[in-house]
Amino acid sequence: MALKKIYTFGGEPAQRHLTVADFIQLRGTCKFTSTVPGTEEEAMACAEAGIDHLSIWDTMTPIIRAGAPNAFISATLPMTQYATKDEILRAAIKAAEAGADAIQTPRSLEVVEMLVKEGLSVQGHLGLVPRRSTQVGGLRIIGKTAQEALELLEDFRRLEEAGAFAVEVECVADNALEAVRHHSKLVTHSIGAGSAGDVILLYLEDICGDVENPPRHARAFGDLRSIRKELSNERLRALQYFKNAVLDGTFPGALESVSMPENEHFALQEALAKRTPVHS
Repeated sequence: MALKKIYTFGGEPAQRHLTVADFIQLRGTCKFTSTVPGTEEEAMACAEAGIDHLSIWDTMTPIIRAGAPNAFISATLPMTQYATKDEILRAAIKAAEAGADAIQTPRSLEVVEMLVKEGLSVQGHLGLVPRRSTQVGGLRIIGKTAQEALELLEDFRRLEEAGAFAVEVECVADNALEAVRHHSKLVTHSIGAGSAGDVILLYLEDICGDVENPPRHARAFGDLRSIRKELSNERLRALQYFKNAVLDGTFPGALESVSMPENEHFALQEALAKRTPVHS
């Protein structure tokens, strides 16, 4: 998409490929991609690959924004780092000031309403919220019964009424999401919830094949783990070769050393011969 001129929440002029209004307008008409970069280099790769949406922790916003200046970024506020509403609001405003386009939170509807009232764009989190998994009997798929899918729809409705424009839907039965999404205006981000979501989210390490035991909903599109293992092995080999070369006297050798000119070396030897050596 063509770049659009905007001002950030912090009042800085910027350009984005996608805006909140775009996601709302295009909901249900096309698919978007999302992942979770953790470094500026990863953010640059996401931008070059054309990933539409980046989901990150709030404190990473300046770093990820530097790597992907035109990407849409949702900054997630950790549940345990900010306790009071004042702390949550300050953190949300700080992330938005740093360039986040939306704030994601799995917190209460009151918190969502508070952030929306302050002019922030908010994305919720429904389905399986891992940090609350004990409340639903562990890590499992949500919405495998009609009753649970209807309860999920009610959660959608309440979140929408609180002012959120989007929701991350995690580990939900695919046909449950397909059914309930038509009864809500929320832009849906699916992770482990099938292909019905407007935005398909997958962690970057899962995409790149950098995980030994990926979750069931993930698919590796690369093999970084094997490459990292080979890099690790090569690092170990190099260190071992270095140590052995030092011990056997082959390093440093003539190629890695610089000698005095022969006449200067001879003059040095003559001068030192007149001195009493100090034995260490």
